[in-house]
Amino acid sequence: MVDSPPEATTAAAPAPVPAASRRRHVLRSAGLVVSVAVLAVVVVLGIAVGAKQIPLDQVWHGVFHYSGDDTDVVVHDLRVPRTLLGLIVGAALGLGGTVMQALTRNPLADPGLLGINAGAAAAVVSAISFFGVTSLTGYVWFAFAGAAAVWGAVYVLGGTRGATPVRLALAGTALTAVLIGYINAVNLMDSAALDRMRFWTVGSLASATMPTVTQIAPFLAAGGVLALLIARPLNAVALGDDQARALGARLTRTRVLAMLAITLLCGGATAACGPIVYVGLMVPHAVRAVTGPDLRWILPYSAVLSPVLLLGADVLGRIVARPGELQVGIVTAVIGGPVFIYLVRRRRMAQL
Repeated sequence: MVDSPPEATTAAAPAPVPAASRRRHVLRSAGLVVSVAVLAVVVVLGIAVGAKQIPLDQVWHGVFHYSGDDTDVVVHDLRVPRTLLGLIVGAALGLGGTVMQALTRNPLADPGLLGINAGAAAAVVSAISFFGVTSLTGYVWFAFAGAAAVWGAVYVLGGTRGATPVRLALAGTALTAVLIGYINAVNLMDSAALDRMRFWTVGSLASATMPTVTQIAPFLAAGGVLALLIARPLNAVALGDDQARALGARLTRTRVLAMLAITLLCGGATAACGPIVYVGLMVPHAVRAVTGPDLRWILPYSAVLSPVLLLGADVLGRIVARPGELQVGIVTAVIGGPVFIYLVRRRRMAQL
C-alpha cells in the first residue's frame, strides 16, 4: 500500500506566516496612532508655550474666540501660523529625507548634507539681493530651481549610474561648502539683504504667517502625495538596480519622480523657513527601528514624527532663551550633530 502525500500537512505549514504578518501590521498601525497622538500633544505645546507665558484659558480664547487684544494676537496671529508651518515643513523634511535615503541607498543622506537646502537657500538669497524679490510667492520658484539644480549637480558629480553613497555625500558636501561661501559673500556685500535674511538663513519659524502657510502648503502637499505614491517602486530601487529590474521596477521613471518629490518638498520647505538640517536624517533612522525597511510604513511614520522633532525643537528654543529665543535651525543642528556622529560611527563599526 502506497502512502498518500501529506497534502494536509503541507497546506497547513504556511499558516503561521499570515498570522505573524497581521501581528506586525497591527503593531505598526498602533505605533502610527500613538505617533499621531504625540504629534497632537506637541502641536498643543507649540501654541501654548512661548517666550511669553500665557495662561491656558487665554490660549484657548485666542484660538477659538479671537477678540483682537494683545494676548489673542500673540496666540492667533503668531503662534498658530508658526505651529502650522512647523507641522507641514517638518513633514516635508521627513518625507524628503526618507525618499533621498532610498533613492541614493545612503542611510546618511539628508537634504542638508547633500546640498539640496543650500541650493535652495543660495537661489533665494540671489532672488532677494539681485532681483529685489521679497515675497514667498516670488522666491519659492527660485528655491525650487536651486534645489533641482544642486540635486542634479550632486547626482552628476557622484557618477550618475555609478553613483555610490560615498561619492554622493562628498559631492554634496563640496557643493554645500561652495554655496555657503556664496551666501555669506552676498550677505556681506548687501547689508539690506542681510537684515532681511539673517533669521531665515539659520532656519526659523518665527516669521510665519497664515499667508505663508497657505502659499507653501500646495507645493508641500503635492510633493508629499508623490512621495507616498512611489513608496512601492522605491522599495525595489533601495535593493539595487539589478534586483529592481528583476522585480519589474521602472528605474528611470522612479528616479525622476523621486527627484521631483525631493525638489518640491525640500525646495518648498527651505523657501518657507530657511535651511533646516538633520530633521530628514534623524527621523527615518528612528522610524526604521520600529517599521523595518518597508517604505510604505517609513514614509507615513516620518511624515508624522518629523513635525514632532521640528516643533519640539522650536518649543525648546523658545524656553531656554527666555525672554528671547533660539531659532529652530540652531536647535536642530545642536541636536543633530551628535546624532550624525553616532550614526557614522555605528555604520563604520558595522563595516569592520
